[in-house]
Parts: sequence; structure tokens; C-alpha cells
Amino acid sequence: MSTISTSETASALSLRPSRTRQPRHISDFVVSVVLVLLVILTLYPFVFMVITSTKSYSQFLHSYWIPAWPPHIVENYVAAWNQIRGYLINTIYVGVLTVVGFLFTTTLAAFVFARFRFPGKELLFGSLMILMMIPQILQLIPAFMWVRKLQLLNTYWVLILPYIAGGQAYAVFILRTFFSSLPQGLFDAARIDGARDFQTYYMVALPLSKGILATLAILRVQQVWNDLIWPLITLADDSKRTITVGLYYFQGETQTQYGAMFAGYLIASVPLFLLFLVGMKQFMAGVTSGAIKA
Repeated sequence: MSTISTSETASALSLRPSRTRQPRHISDFVVSVVLVLLVILTLYPFVFMVITSTKSYSQFLHSYWIPAWPPHIVENYVAAWNQIRGYLINTIYVGVLTVVGFLFTTTLAAFVFARFRFPGKELLFGSLMILMMIPQILQLIPAFMWVRKLQLLNTYWVLILPYIAGGQAYAVFILRTFFSSLPQGLFDAARIDGARDFQTYYMVALPLSKGILATLAILRVQQVWNDLIWPLITLADDSKRTITVGLYYFQGETQTQYGAMFAGYLIASVPLFLLFLVGMKQFMAGVTSGAIKA
């Protein structure tokens, strides 16, 4: 009797609908709806930029949120390209030289701090880390006075040299942590093979830090690409202005040509998108290795 009653009870319980299953489904549905709304809110500004870049002024007024027909793609993008292509070339030139100088100086400094011993090393490194606590806006006036005294105003070097110097503390901190974690046996083996100190730097340390270098390079290019204040106050020659300043003046010149203006924004974002697309694998590797360890 007890066996029968136990089996009947178990079967009856199994046939009962779960009381916790339905609220769980409801909570999962609510979470999914919230996530979808967040994705739409995140992506819609980009979609709005693409849609607006194909409109004329009248279409922009009458069809603000939705696409309009016929699209004015050619005229808007040709007008935007003719206006910003010089600024785009200037920004690429400044960005390439900045990244090369930035990575060379930061990796060399971090390698010295990580693999060498010398008097006052920790004091010097701590002084460098203090720079991370100073807001960049407070360095604006002193930096402007220095470049004016060095007669660098209205040249490409007024952008390149401060961009190389900017962000050094954070990059040295990240790279020093990574270089310190490398096995000493690798460097000892290189020295046994006859490698000198600088050879161990570029033959051992640099090849092992490709992921972190790609991460720092992408972040530095993004900062150079998006900077407005520094090139705005240091460059008066229109032929040397960067893309952010060019778009700023382009916006003032085309206050009613919203299609061309948004086309210029889209063209200016394409190089950054391609850069991240090409270096995404190395970028993620650098984020998950060096940045988290630091």
C-alpha cells in the first residue's frame, strides 16, 4: 500500500503545473524586451545618421524620423567629400605619426621600468603615475604656452608632439605590468644567444605584446580623431586642420544642408570603423590579457 501511494503521489505531483515556471517565463520576457529596447536606443542614432545623410532639406523637414524618397545620396556625399577630404588626410597623417611615436616611447619606457634596476626607479615611476590624476583640461593653458614658446603653432607638430606625450602614464603603467609578467628565462636565453638589451626589447618583448599594442594604438587613434579643443586653438591654417575641426566649420557653413552634414559625419567615422574591424582580434586579445591584469 505504501508503495502504491508513494508512486501515485509522485505521479500526481509530476502532473501538477509548476508555480514557479510561469513567473520565470514572465521575468525572462521582460528582460528580453528591455534588452531589445536598449539595443534599439543604442543603434538608432547611427541609423538616423545614415537615413538623414540621404535626404534633401525639404525631406528632412517633412520626414524627420523615417526614410524619404527619392534619396539624394550622390549629391550629399559628393558635397561632403569635397569639403572634408583634406581634413581627413590631415587626420590620418597626424594619427599615423602619433601612434608610431606614442608606441615607441611608451614601450621603451615601460620596458626600462620593468626589466632594469636603477636608483630612483620607483620614485620616477610614481611621479609619472601622478600625472594620471591631473585632468587634461588643467594642462591646456601650460601646454599652449609651451608650444607657442617653441614656435610650433599652426604646424603639424603642434598636434603630433602633444598627442605623443598625452596618455603616456596610462600606457606605461599597462605595458610595465605586462613586461614584468614575462618569464625572465626568455630574456636570459636571448642574452645567451648574443642579444643586447635593445635587441631583447624589440625581438622578445614587442612580439609578445601585439595585443596590448593594438589596444593602445586603437585607443590613441580614437582620441586623436575625436579631439576638437586642441586643434581648434592651435591651428589657424585651414589646410592643416583635422577632421573634427573641419566638421565643426562644415556644420556652420551648411546649417540648412543637413543631408551633406550628416554624410560628412558618416564619412569621418568610416576610417575608425575599418581600423577597429581590422584590429578587433588583437584589440580583444589586448583587453583580455594586459588590461585586466593591470
